[in-house]
Amino acid sequence: MSTASQYRPHYTIDDHQLWEGDWELWNGVAVAMAPGPFGPHASAHVRMATALSNAIDAVSCNATVLAEIDWIISRDTVLRPDLTIVCGPPPKKHVTQIPALVVEILSASTRERDLTFKKNLYQQEGVAWYLIVDPDNQTLQVLRLQDGEYQAMPHNETLNIDLRDRCSLTVDVNRLFS
Repeated sequence: MSTASQYRPHYTIDDHQLWEGDWELWNGVAVAMAPGPFGPHASAHVRMATALSNAIDAVSCNATVLAEIDWIISRDTVLRPDLTIVCGPPPKKHVTQIPALVVEILSASTRERDLTFKKNLYQQEGVAWYLIVDPDNQTLQVLRLQDGEYQAMPHNETLNIDLRDRCSLTVDVNRLFS
């Protein structure tokens, strides 16, 4: 262990709750959230939230789409995905259960984080579906957890997502970027 790493603070949820501004907590390390999104990111965010909400409503699924809510994974890890689906009603405060689905929308400042650290953590924590929206390239990458590893799932104009609790969603992918 290097001398510098011996003196690096290890923060917990108690510290996180006192901070001003937008922060995530990655295994005890404070990570500043990216600045507010640009137009394409914001538009993709709204379109994906709408598509997922409509898909849930269409099948009367007992699930909830949540935007920009903290997911408290452990005493030293708190993430804020762009979108989260939890089975059942929305939590009273933060998400504490493993989400059924997480969406991250790539931007220049978050691309590396979303494709590496967050992807690995979502996989490790058992998030069944991880959707990665790239508004610049107008692509959707769909990852499904199978045998503890994310596998890329092909899709065309529609995406079929089987959530927990016998909830099967159909999302119109074409509408995400139009």
